[in-house]
Amino acid sequence: MMTFKTFYALQLKTQSIWKDNLDKLELKILECNDNSFILASEVFLTGFAYQKMAEAHEFGVIATRKLQELSANKTIVITMIEKEGRGYVNKLKVFHKGRIAYTQNKAKLFPLGNEHLHFKEGDTKKIKTFMIDGILCAALNCFEIRFIELWQQIRGAKVIFIPAAWGKTRKVHFQTLIRALAIANQSFVIASSCAGSEYAKGSSIITPYGIVYKNDLKEIIQAQVNILDADKMRTHIDTGIPHT
Repeated sequence: MMTFKTFYALQLKTQSIWKDNLDKLELKILECNDNSFILASEVFLTGFAYQKMAEAHEFGVIATRKLQELSANKTIVITMIEKEGRGYVNKLKVFHKGRIAYTQNKAKLFPLGNEHLHFKEGDTKKIKTFMIDGILCAALNCFEIRFIELWQQIRGAKVIFIPAAWGKTRKVHFQTLIRALAIANQSFVIASSCAGSEYAKGSSIITPYGIVYKNDLKEIIQAQVNILDADKMRTHIDTGIPHT
């Protein structure tokens, strides 16, 4: 396992023309180094598109094919609207080596945004760790970071992805929670939030030591890290989190 990785948190504004969003995402991904971890914000490609869910699903099929191509030498994480049975889910997808390596449906839907009226709720039991490039990873989708029991559920992950569309008025909550998650779980956190005017931005890369890399003026936040820092922290301050 390569212990040094470059992490990228994308901070992009979702436009009304979905193809423009996919083109923009492709350009930003091509700027990122090979063998890196890249995270885009929650439903970046279409926004929540409650009035066009079927169209968003169809566009997601096109986007999935493109992201599989772009992930040949990179790991890309994003969420999309996807039809499942008779309803729709907010599905996180991890693209790695040209394939979908992991998926996870959003289990905690944000009531203030009426998400529960439009999406089927995922199963919290299916929020779990997964392995990418020999690194134990996990993901929580936006509102899910408010639930401490989910922090416990992914305990042990060395990298936690947080795609988000976090409201501007609650920005301090977002920044506090993602930093606390990194410190409490002694893990790296990659958090990507939308750059639209109603959103918080605050996209960050946070180390197990609590060091924060962020810049609300940039579309790409990046940091090169040593994955072994998670083990060093867990050894130095032993709270019972597994380390190798």
